[in-house]
Amino acid sequence: MRRFLILVLFSAVGCCRCSDKLDSICKKLFPSDEPGAAVLVMIGDSVVFDRGYGLADIGTKAKIDGNTFFNIASVSKQFTAVAIMQLQQMGKLSVDDPVSKYFPEFEADFWKDITLGQLMSHSSGIPDARNYSREEKIYGDEALSVNYMDTLSYVQFAPGSAYEYINPTFVLLGYIVEKVSGQLFTEYMDEHVFQPAGMSRTLYFDRDHQYRIPNMAHGYAKLDAMPRTWVEYDFGEETFFATRPDGGIYTSTHEFAQWERSLRNAVVLSRESIEDAQSPHTLVSGSPWSDYQNRPNTWYGYGWFIEPATDSTDTVVYHTGDNGGFKIIAARYPTSEALVLIFANRADWERYSLLQKIESIYGL
Repeated sequence: MRRFLILVLFSAVGCCRCSDKLDSICKKLFPSDEPGAAVLVMIGDSVVFDRGYGLADIGTKAKIDGNTFFNIASVSKQFTAVAIMQLQQMGKLSVDDPVSKYFPEFEADFWKDITLGQLMSHSSGIPDARNYSREEKIYGDEALSVNYMDTLSYVQFAPGSAYEYINPTFVLLGYIVEKVSGQLFTEYMDEHVFQPAGMSRTLYFDRDHQYRIPNMAHGYAKLDAMPRTWVEYDFGEETFFATRPDGGIYTSTHEFAQWERSLRNAVVLSRESIEDAQSPHTLVSGSPWSDYQNRPNTWYGYGWFIEPATDSTDTVVYHTGDNGGFKIIAARYPTSEALVLIFANRADWERYSLLQKIESIYGL
């Protein structure tokens, strides 16, 4: 009934008014001669808003639209989690497997107590102990990201007892995909995730083949001393930009909408597995170990944040991404079958303020 009412709300006239209101907000946030954003709203099977603002590349003056490819940063984590869940469906692993099963060379006994599910839900207790020089971090790859783990001698807390958001554990999951599937991580993801989902052009960052990224947006940062001067801020400027399972996907809002459709239709994963991945596993709110998305009524599933329904709000399943100049949010609203995407190549805007305005405009 709720979906029916929402669809009725968006008659031709109503939808136009909503779009005009959001368009006015976005034009002020993302001027046409600066880095900007692609914004998409889908309700049911209908894309009700799909516009681009600003420049994908300041040098070429290429404009942003729904086919512009952004680094979606940590929004990539849900794709890695889906790969693990796929392999579980195939009977090749279990989310309850200990990490030590796949990395017997890791010395500490606590690896026997940490499960793959805890890696996916940021509850492993493994610290981010990447103590390298800035130059190493800027050009660091997956191997460098997890290089400290084989001799790691401590955990922050008992596995499964708390939340700490870190990236290297998702890199570890990427290696597990390779060990279990017998394929390179990027090859597995393209064959079993991107292509079945209809994301035919989506791919991972490759420092040696950046030219393969179609309609590529660069990330930018604003110089404090010269407010209207923008400098490129992605690979070569940001640390660990080149790692992939934790945050390396380049895609567009149009292709991500295909991802949403594939999840709804259980194309890449069974409905039971999707429900498990998007269910609360780790309480984020109030964690003393991590500030990232440490907001009221917030949990982490397997690759997704979840804000469960309350008396006044519906459930929101989402993820944010921050990498270099890229600032991303992808939010799905299961009850109303809605999707909101904001892919930006600048970070000087308030993510939740814009998202809340979109929710209010479209009644989400």
